[in-house]
Amino acid sequence: MTSVRLTIRNPSGLHARPAATFVRTAGRFRSSIQVRNLTADRPAADAKSILGVMTLGVEAGHEVEITADGDDAELAIAGLREAVEAGLGESVEPAP
Repeated sequence: MTSVRLTIRNPSGLHARPAATFVRTAGRFRSSIQVRNLTADRPAADAKSILGVMTLGVEAGHEVEITADGDDAELAIAGLREAVEAGLGESVEPAP
């Protein structure tokens, strides 16, 4: 199992389009992937479920933890990190 903590920098957080991009990215991997909103202290949700991701209430500036378990877990974490850092299809301010 591997995990990463990331700060969501898109202006709309993980809502609608960015959430869909996140879920599509997670769906490319065989591993079981969970995402948790650490800032709002919400329980983990299936990263491959659009409803699960949207119910986390992730807003701009929130920290999330993404955990993957499976044979491609490291690739999954790397892919999701890249997608989040790229803004999930939205323009974002560069990280400080």
